[in-house]
Amino acid sequence: MTTETNATELATELTIAWLGNSNTRVAADDVPAFLQSMYATVTGLGAPAEDNSLTPAEPEYMPAVSVRKSLSSKDHILSMIDGKPYKTLRRHLSGHGLTPDEYRARYSLKADYPMVAETYSESRRDMAKRIGLGRKAKVASDESAPADTTTVESPKRRRGAKKTEAADV
Repeated sequence: MTTETNATELATELTIAWLGNSNTRVAADDVPAFLQSMYATVTGLGAPAEDNSLTPAEPEYMPAVSVRKSLSSKDHILSMIDGKPYKTLRRHLSGHGLTPDEYRARYSLKADYPMVAETYSESRRDMAKRIGLGRKAKVASDESAPADTTTVESPKRRRGAKKTEAADV
């Protein structure tokens, strides 16, 4: 009961202070309503805090196209965000603040959902094979070189050495 009494006294004191201000002009009929709102505010401050930290439910994202349609072409992948075709989705997703995993989770896609169009992936793989990526470097052994050839190797320059110094050596 002391808490309720304290809240009533505090609300009354606040109302008296508010009315005591010379800048406050209030009709006599408005004072009881103000006192009631002040009491409700004061008792609300003393009440246990409600759990307002509940995060709002994430908005449900509607895909622009179906999963089947997004993968219907080998030349491009249709984005679920805007329905536009892309060879690779990574840059498009980063522009929307998403990672591939977040994109897959947002639209309930499987973990193996591709982020790169099939033909684009094949052309990149072919180019990598042509330039020799993924192969171990061939080691030139002394046994494989013919013995009768005389080659003069130029001395290797140290990093940072000037060309004139290398020529003088």
